[in-house]
Amino acid sequence: MEGEHAEAQQRKGQKRKLDEGPSSSSPSEAMAAAAAAAECEQTLEQEIEAQVEVLRRSFSWTETDRAAAKRAAHVLAELAKNEDIVNVIVEGEAVPALVRHLQEPLPSGGASGAERPFEHEVEKGSAFALGLLAVKPEHQQLIVDAGALPLLVNLLKRHKKGSNSRAVNSVVRRAADAITNLAHENSRIKTYVRIEGGIPTLVELLEYADLKVQRAAAGALRTLAFKNDENKNQIVECNALPILTLMLRSEDAAIHYEAVGVIGNLVHSSPNIKKEVLSSGALQPVIDY
Repeated sequence: MEGEHAEAQQRKGQKRKLDEGPSSSSPSEAMAAAAAAAECEQTLEQEIEAQVEVLRRSFSWTETDRAAAKRAAHVLAELAKNEDIVNVIVEGEAVPALVRHLQEPLPSGGASGAERPFEHEVEKGSAFALGLLAVKPEHQQLIVDAGALPLLVNLLKRHKKGSNSRAVNSVVRRAADAITNLAHENSRIKTYVRIEGGIPTLVELLEYADLKVQRAAAGALRTLAFKNDENKNQIVECNALPILTLMLRSEDAAIHYEAVGVIGNLVHSSPNIKKEVLSSGALQPVIDY
């Protein structure tokens, strides 16, 4: 019995050792790990600083500048996909540099009116990066304070140039997505979007030929309508309900989903709008969803 007891105690001791895992690292190993982490952070900060500097100095229509700015915006967007890095990017002053590239450079001696390399693509990348950075209220406000909203609303209007190219569709979609992220759970910015004239253009885009643009516009309107009566009223005044009713019949599940979301937010706590939705025949599909 004593032998069995001793063996059991030995097994318990071994189990405790396994549960505890390996012994803590030595001070030298901890210092090495801390140094490696610091070096990694320094490298990241240097990379961000380098891309921001490229954006600052590459604001022209020359092909070299446009290519450099496009790549810099892309690198910052890829980094911003990691939320743990977003603060570092914002602290690296990327926001004003990206906001500047939401607009086209003025024509200059380096490029004639006919030469427009990477047209729409730099603006698209900048809008995408800014949308990814807008994950905190303070970042949302910083982006708006840098002047992004009127520029994003202008990007929504790029389709009016008569082109239905992939580049135009992409920049319009990214602008709508950025507005969605900026206005997310931010009543003040929702109001700013209305003041800047974003709502009529977004309603117009609900009928755009490209389905991805339609979805992005509906997603933005869904966010803007949530708990904002003035925005709700303007969306309805822009005659969005008949368009949304048609979208409910779409075979595209994402289009249907976004239309349900917009209508649901419009009728919430708004009896008058609810009556209009009822008369348009759009409420039942929302209830059934």
